Amino acid sequence: MEITEHGTESSPQQERSSSAQLLSESSSISSRPSYSLPSLNLNGQCSTNPSLCQCISTLKGHSSYVSAILVLGGSLYSGSSDRQIRVWTAAAAPSLGADKAQYYYSSHAVIRCKSVVKSLLVSGENLFSCHQDHKIRVWRISSHHRLVKVLPTCRDRLLSLLSPRKRVEVRRHETCTWVHHVDAVSGLAASADGSLLYSVSWDRTLKAWRTSDFKCVESVAKAHHDAINAIVVSRDGFVYTGSADATIKVWRRPPNGRTHSPVATLERHRSAVNALALSTDGAVLYSGAGDCSVIVWEGGGGRMEARGALVGHTEAVLCLSTVAALVCSGSADRTVRVWCRKGGGGYTCLAVLELHGGPIKSLAMLRADPYSSTYLVYSGSMDCDIKVWKLFVPPSDGDA
Repeated sequence: MEITEHGTESSPQQERSSSAQLLSESSSISSRPSYSLPSLNLNGQCSTNPSLCQCISTLKGHSSYVSAILVLGGSLYSGSSDRQIRVWTAAAAPSLGADKAQYYYSSHAVIRCKSVVKSLLVSGENLFSCHQDHKIRVWRISSHHRLVKVLPTCRDRLLSLLSPRKRVEVRRHETCTWVHHVDAVSGLAASADGSLLYSVSWDRTLKAWRTSDFKCVESVAKAHHDAINAIVVSRDGFVYTGSADATIKVWRRPPNGRTHSPVATLERHRSAVNALALSTDGAVLYSGAGDCSVIVWEGGGGRMEARGALVGHTEAVLCLSTVAALVCSGSADRTVRVWCRKGGGGYTCLAVLELHGGPIKSLAMLRADPYSSTYLVYSGSMDCDIKVWKLFVPPSDGDA
């Protein structure tokens, strides 16, 4: 099945980022180790252990790098710089049992977009995609991924044009209507109740959208001093944004307030922050950066303190994913490392996944079965492939 977004194709100018942002992105991939915190590694370096992890599938179909991956039920969604969102369906061989099942994937649908896909998010019955052309697209899953909205909506754009007071300064001597992003939208996140969609951009802004009518309800201009690359939201409402300015900011909207305000700035990285991941309970935040480290922040409630770093990658960390006591980090060094949190706060490196031919740009991870010690790791790379890995974790480790 192929779904095509109708309308005029975006111009080359719309696809082009500023030279400063391209330089920032390039340097984040080519950085060398520069750690500012003690290592939390308990077992030093490690290599791939075939008895714990194996690649069970390689998905081919994208013609450019895979920038986003998410898993929803039995489907895998992948977004790429080839302007496609692919939907893959999986089937397991049940006769082999949960821990030994082999997974087979086929491309079920191809959604053709007008612009490079930067990130994907599912909330409620909608699939949200954000793009290089400064827009967010909303696809209705139940209607065969039909495009239902492009954000900002026509109504939002019209109302903001009619009100000069709703213009904000995005760069020196340059203003824009407050509902518009003016550079690539780099990340998406949703509030715990699904009522708000958050977006961040290389234009340094943070925006909030009401999902009931897709109206932009808040725009924070100059949320950072440089491009914003990542965003995560905790269940208790704290919003974390990671930027090329090497900082992570924590935002919170008061219970009776209408706008988000910064409540903390986390400043231990020495290079651009490229990725964030948050534990389910919100007590542990992981940040990956161009300094090749993954910093572990603990505390919860927005009051995070740097506990240490996960050390092993030799190039920039570009993506993160976490589930239970596990966290995966993907790097420009073409590897994925799987880390396990142990009692006492230390971490062991369970595996290094080394079959990709390019930097790892996207990751997803889930438990294969609630009663199993098997996990599935999905990695998307600049080699245009998606690899599916089956990881066995001893119960005492995976449930830590």
